[in-house]
Amino acid sequence: MAVALDWFMCLGIAHLITRNLTGGAQFLPLAIFFVEVGVLTALGGASAGQRIVRVRVVDATSGGPVPVGRAFLRTVLICLVIPALFTKEGRGYHDWFTNTRVVKY
Repeated sequence: MAVALDWFMCLGIAHLITRNLTGGAQFLPLAIFFVEVGVLTALGGASAGQRIVRVRVVDATSGGPVPVGRAFLRTVLICLVIPALFTKEGRGYHDWFTNTRVVKY
């Protein structure tokens, strides 16, 4: 649910930016999504959509904040649609690969 909320917010922002432009902006929503999710996860542990549904991303080992580099790597994997694949324990491969976990708060 959180990723869908983030995506629709980014589509809306892209529409506002490009409504007076013609062509060449098909990847703008994805770029906005990457920046929004990457920055907010790195700085606050959750994207806007995650905050709305009351979940956050934490380090799977310590339970603490996720380092900036791993937050952005996780976002790259989400943009590549890696979350559609899950491990046996129910974590997305984007979380498994970056040693993160999504928790409710």
